[in-house]
Amino acid sequence: VQLQASGGGLVQSGGSLRLSCAASGFTFSGYFMGWFRQAPGKDHEFVAAISASGASTRYGDSVEGRFTISRDNARNTVYLQMNNLTPEDTAVYYCAAERAVSYWELEWRRYDYRGQGTQVTVSS
Repeated sequence: VQLQASGGGLVQSGGSLRLSCAASGFTFSGYFMGWFRQAPGKDHEFVAAISASGASTRYGDSVEGRFTISRDNARNTVYLQMNNLTPEDTAVYYCAAERAVSYWELEWRRYDYRGQGTQVTVSS
């Protein structure tokens, strides 16, 4: 199983970035996908999640209205569009996969598969 996040970088406050996470080694269309982030010295924070079909989404309070999660099951890829970024969004961003369930899983450690991260740095 591989989850490879990409698209991070350095951006000015107010700017945008689009992260991608390419998945392989499991049946992508049968899994919820989540994005998490970890700032220095802090635990993983839930950012967003999307249902297996893509019909439902859930966001963390700090990103609601600014970030959008989406997925392309034909490409085995999940995306995170991040707009109006602030320095508080600076973190390593990770994607994760969980076999489809009937509730939103907000805990990083409970996801079945967890990938490597991509650094996002927002300058003021």
